Amino acid sequence: MSNEDGTRIIYRKTPESVAMLANVKRAMAITAVLNRLTFDDADKIRALFSQLIGKKVDDSFLLIPPFYAVGGDEIRIGRNVFVNQNCTFYDLGGLDIADDVMIGPNVSLITTGHPLDPSQRSAATIGKRIVVERNVWIATGATIIGGVTVGENSVVAAGSVVTKDVPPNTLVGGNPARVIRSIGDG
Repeated sequence: MSNEDGTRIIYRKTPESVAMLANVKRAMAITAVLNRLTFDDADKIRALFSQLIGKKVDDSFLLIPPFYAVGGDEIRIGRNVFVNQNCTFYDLGGLDIADDVMIGPNVSLITTGHPLDPSQRSAATIGKRIVVERNVWIATGATIIGGVTVGENSVVAAGSVVTKDVPPNTLVGGNPARVIRSIGDG
């Protein structure tokens, strides 16, 4: 079920939650095979990643295992995207990664969460889209939370936790991430 703002809510013990769990199992099986490959197996990695997301990735896509995903079928990847080691993508809310994006090691893109109310917390999974626009660099160990758009040409500093939209052409850092400065053309 999706709300007007694109938020996806899946309640426990529903046909949608059963389908979500089946998709998690499918993704875990694919990533288990992918994670046995090495950097030299780029074509096999691209083939398995394409299977994970349900569409062929561009030949310029490069991923260094290990990699972890829950679902996979809500991931959209552009051309010339690089994903370094030990990244985690939770894509239930949707994950759009544009062209020319670099994602450092240990980055987590987490589109899912749960209600804050303790009595409702285990009753539903809530997904909110993450959009990573063109030519973004997400540095080592950053975490981006659902509902965030990272603007074109921006940099997310190492270790940052991004909870709000990142304007284009900016460097953000910290926890929670805040704008540090603009990134100029020269």
